[in-house]
Amino acid sequence: MSDDKVLSRKDKKFREFVLGSNMWNVIFAICLPLATYSGLLHIFKIIDTMIAAHIGTDAVSSIAYISQISFVISAIGGGLAIGAGMKISEAYGAGNYELVKKRVSTVCFLCLLISIPVILVIPFTPQFLRLNGTPEELIEASGQYFSVELINIAVNFFNTVYIAIERARGNTKLIMWINIIYLAIKSFLTAVFVYVMNGTVVMIAAATLVANLSMLIIAVVNMMKKNSIFAFSPKYISLRKEVIAPVIKTSYPAVTEKAAFAYGKLIVNKMSTGYGNSVVGALGVSNNLGGITTQLQNGFQEGGASVISQNIGAGKTGRALDAFKKILIINIVLGAVFMSLTLLFLDPLSSLFSGQDEEFRILIKEVYGYEALGAVTLGINAAVMALLYGFGYTKLTLLLNVMRVFVFRIPVLWFLQNFTDIGSESVGIVMMVSNVSVGLCSAVAGFFVIRRIKKTHTL
Repeated sequence: MSDDKVLSRKDKKFREFVLGSNMWNVIFAICLPLATYSGLLHIFKIIDTMIAAHIGTDAVSSIAYISQISFVISAIGGGLAIGAGMKISEAYGAGNYELVKKRVSTVCFLCLLISIPVILVIPFTPQFLRLNGTPEELIEASGQYFSVELINIAVNFFNTVYIAIERARGNTKLIMWINIIYLAIKSFLTAVFVYVMNGTVVMIAAATLVANLSMLIIAVVNMMKKNSIFAFSPKYISLRKEVIAPVIKTSYPAVTEKAAFAYGKLIVNKMSTGYGNSVVGALGVSNNLGGITTQLQNGFQEGGASVISQNIGAGKTGRALDAFKKILIINIVLGAVFMSLTLLFLDPLSSLFSGQDEEFRILIKEVYGYEALGAVTLGINAAVMALLYGFGYTKLTLLLNVMRVFVFRIPVLWFLQNFTDIGSESVGIVMMVSNVSVGLCSAVAGFFVIRRIKKTHTL
């Protein structure tokens, strides 16, 4: 393939920008739209929780519990998107445009394959929820909700990979606008279904499905454009080793990592039900409040990983490390600022989610008061994740995230439940311990990885 035939003028300009422009400009141009999108997505997720609170505290707890099961399954698509995004970016940076086309088309085909078994779970929803330890009262309240969520997950396999492809080519503003459309549709329908039609949590999931299908239509239209290396083409689907093996090698640790992390949170939720279902809801709200900060940090992580991998593909390791340093600074600042703001306004924030339930409001404050203290270290963790993903150290990201839940969270909660009388406050303490600990471990891992990279590339 010649450059003129497969690479648009816009794509050429973007590639030159990433590989040669001032790194601060590159980071903000690529990562700021992603951070904005992630932040908006999370804010609208919070609005969903507030709307669920209008239905009742049980609705909040049901969504919080079921969401973790959904995240376990969604990890397959999320991990595949990470691997695909990194390897597409790397081939793009190296100028191997035919390989880019093959990886784009093949990954889209893989999405179809993995969506089929997810849809087949729908008739067995109650049994599947019981298998995952869901309390019987929550199964009754959220069984239909989860059935719709399974369809959402299948659709999102395609949407997540599409977003990764657009991110690899630098279309982060397009990503932001597509998701603003998605959020507008979702929020409008959710409000109508719940406030006007007095719907249940199932209607919240239905609103999400309509929004996801809208995004899928946009994705299909853009992916079917001819004469683009980033478009889907059946004849470029290839399961040859050089095409798919690097993607799978990068993806499977990410899939395992995300699934293990989500399943670990599911275990924590199950353990937390010992304090009552309302504590699970309070933990879910606390995670939502913490996500205001972490989703912004994750936007810089995702965009930064793409910048790093493209520069590696072009043989510019020094620029890749420079990108990491700037992401680290930005994420630390974001953590400090938003931790301070959310703690300062914790009283009104907790009231938004508790309705008239004063006991639930106090639980939210109790849990988040501890969780917020890990915002800065989670920023360090996100920056190191960008470094590790970009350089292909996905097995190390797997280790760090497994430690976060299965070393620093579950055992600590078990200890607090069995050897102290702290009570429901233990849930917040555990979040603080795990978030601080994983940040410190990530800092140590990042130090040794950078030292190894510099030694290998004589920097």
